[in-house]
Amino acid sequence: YFFTQKLSWNNINKFPNTTFRWIGLDGSSVLTHMAPAETYSAQCRPGELINSVKKHKDVAYTNESLYLYGNGDGGGGPLRAMLERMRRMSNVDGLPRVKQAHPSEFYKKVESSARELVAWKGELYFELHRGTYTSQSNNKLWNRQSEFLLRDAELLSTVASLGAEHSDFAYPKEELTRLWKLVCLNQFHDVVPGSAINMVYRDSDKMYQDIILSAQSIRQSALASVYGAAVAGNPAQASSLAVLNTTGWVRSDIVAIPASQYAQFAGAAAVDSGRVQVRQSDGAVLVPVANVPGFALQQVGVDTDALRTVEHPASVTQVGDTYVLENRFVCVQFNGSGRITSFYDKREKRELVPAGAAGNVFELYDDVPGYWDAWDIEIYSQEKCTELPGTVVVVVDEGPLVASISVRVPISDGSELTQTISLAEHSPRLDFACDVDWHENRKCLKVAFTWDIYSDMATYETQYGVVQRPTHRNTSWDMAKFEVCGHKFADLSEFGYGVALLNDCKYGHSTLGNTMALSLLRAPKAPDEHCDMGRHKFRYALYPHAGTFSESNVVQEAYQFNTPLLELPISDPFASSVLKLRPFFSVSGARNVVLDAVKRAEDDERSFVVRLYEAYGGHARALLTSRLPFSRVCKVNLLEEPMDDGDGDGIEWLKHSTALEVPFKPFEVVSLRFTL
Repeated sequence: YFFTQKLSWNNINKFPNTTFRWIGLDGSSVLTHMAPAETYSAQCRPGELINSVKKHKDVAYTNESLYLYGNGDGGGGPLRAMLERMRRMSNVDGLPRVKQAHPSEFYKKVESSARELVAWKGELYFELHRGTYTSQSNNKLWNRQSEFLLRDAELLSTVASLGAEHSDFAYPKEELTRLWKLVCLNQFHDVVPGSAINMVYRDSDKMYQDIILSAQSIRQSALASVYGAAVAGNPAQASSLAVLNTTGWVRSDIVAIPASQYAQFAGAAAVDSGRVQVRQSDGAVLVPVANVPGFALQQVGVDTDALRTVEHPASVTQVGDTYVLENRFVCVQFNGSGRITSFYDKREKRELVPAGAAGNVFELYDDVPGYWDAWDIEIYSQEKCTELPGTVVVVVDEGPLVASISVRVPISDGSELTQTISLAEHSPRLDFACDVDWHENRKCLKVAFTWDIYSDMATYETQYGVVQRPTHRNTSWDMAKFEVCGHKFADLSEFGYGVALLNDCKYGHSTLGNTMALSLLRAPKAPDEHCDMGRHKFRYALYPHAGTFSESNVVQEAYQFNTPLLELPISDPFASSVLKLRPFFSVSGARNVVLDAVKRAEDDERSFVVRLYEAYGGHARALLTSRLPFSRVCKVNLLEEPMDDGDGDGIEWLKHSTALEVPFKPFEVVSLRFTL
């Protein structure tokens, strides 16, 4: 069952239903009710009960509703006077009959007696509090980092406790549960939305530090158990470096090795030999790694003459006030303000920026909502903005592995943004790393990109799926979605081509026509007058792709942007044995299926759970293999209870192997419990 009354606060449209079936991304539905009294803190007065009848939009199907009373938002709940008024109004002529009951009684009665209910397909978009996608930027950054770090910690702890050579590793169930509870505590309103008082964020800062340090320690202990003596306990004793890919697909990347460590592997003279690329920002040596298998370890080749073998280098050139970043995939031109004036895809022979338009345009909006500072961004604030040009553009890294430029963007007398824009030799993805000193008063900073792409809909990631929303404002329902929520990416695609805007901690998006924008920072003054004041570091990226979103690999690229390869110093003579180990898991035969989580079962020490989902909105049959031992497998729900979809669980266990063929429906989440 699902209940809310929040949508009664919509500031543009009135939601048309009270009791209905809400159909989700995967076609499943849940019985939903919205209190027609339109409050969760009713005072038990006759007018509120009358409104429960007058505003009930589905009385043709069921004439009952829920009524929530008491002083809410920490106000203490029901008072004696409320209870007395409720008793007196329980059976009064002219008022609806009312009784005290558990909510489940109401839902069960609706299920058994209501005529066929109406259905609502897709998201229940809340037309208020759009500023919560952006307020308290650092809090949202640590939330994202904690989620991914705990994902890795659970995965590696499961492998260490069940499939490692050294079986003395104890799965840290209590500590992982404690850390997840802290993450979930901070996802309660008003913490992660950014609408709490200052004291709350000083507490959450400490909690996130606790989460991150403890999860890193768990991850390191698990790695030491999985790979044993091959993982150098003391990095100074390592003989080489390996990388671990904790995503479920093959990937290539550029890793940055501290100069002192690289000298340890290749000799002190190697760093200054001119035969390796040294990153200018920190002196780290850049090294390419190619085709790292999913859920597996691969050694990093420390070739002191590697630059000569780069067939298609990344480069940067400057001609007057024009700066060009180029590799074998794309050629991107920037003007003297740091804006993209041309983004050319060499493979598709396609120019992405329309004539006279630009990308990477920073926009500063007046952000003065009518009442709720930290909560709201109003539609009228979108009507005008100040575009912020960069004043200093300099070449930073000249390639051949990574080419980059730096852009300085003054925001005001008290605020400034410095940005490093990078293009690696192996990918068409263009990365933007921002360092902002932010001291504004009721302003909102966005970055916008205009593309030569025509589509009525843009695609935004949500949990285990995507939501499509209009790029026009034909109706009041379309207009209300001028600022929307998305997770790791937004995508704008037409037939044959698209561009995704990735991020590492941002959640506020907008797309109007062919212009995509990402909300970066806000400066509300209530309830926390210091909200977001100070230093911020965050990243976003552009990822062009052939085909529509459904034909792309945007989901995988967004995972990679948020999940870097783990660098592990390793020691001989043990390195060769662990490098030969098969991947913990592999998923093949269905590129639209993502393996997201691996954990020990909650109620069975002899079981572990693997959670996968279909990410693009289509059917699939995926082949899942595991290196971990198991004798049985069954499909479970999110509570890890066995389930049967009516025709068995659909899973086919291939004989004489550890491989399973698993069917998926569009956006289906599949959890499998493996038992030793």
